[in-house]
Amino acid sequence: MISLTTPLTAEAVRNLKVGDEVFISGIVCTGRDAVHKYLHEGGALPEGVNLSGGIIYHCGPVVIKDAAGAWKVVAAGPTTSTREEPYQWQIIRDHQVRGVIGKGGMGPRTQAACKEYGCVYLHAVGGAAQVLAECVKRVRNVYFLEKFGSPEAIWELEVENFPAVVTIDAHGRSLHEEVFKASNAALSGHIASAPAH
Repeated sequence: MISLTTPLTAEAVRNLKVGDEVFISGIVCTGRDAVHKYLHEGGALPEGVNLSGGIIYHCGPVVIKDAAGAWKVVAAGPTTSTREEPYQWQIIRDHQVRGVIGKGGMGPRTQAACKEYGCVYLHAVGGAAQVLAECVKRVRNVYFLEKFGSPEAIWELEVENFPAVVTIDAHGRSLHEEVFKASNAALSGHIASAPAH
């Protein structure tokens, strides 16, 4: 298990490889469809948000206010990342993002951006939203809450030992691409060897 603390350095990211299991501590910012599209189209980050060296988490957390009026994350599972494929490469480039957390992997443009700009895609466990929420120690701030609504807002989370696995590294390797190609090859071989009826 490799411990990572944000902000991440280019060196720390380049040292990671596909299959590495990591524990993330520090600041993570959530971002889903609305935020990605907004930034892709030239929108500015809110004052106070700095993604340089940071990690974007594809997540629409379930958040409540406690008795003292403070935000508390009760569920923080990853959402499917492929929806952000049209936008992610540009956000990695323009905002010096070093890590993206989600589930399901991402496509060739994101993979190329990870290699060129020094970023990794980190796969979080789906179906473990409450367990992952326990890694969120504090909600530091929320941005775009009124503009985009709670699931699509930027939630600035302080996390401790958030578990994930590197599935796209900064060297051009993608586990998702490899599994897809291997599956296609196996399927093609199966179809070719199937007896004719």
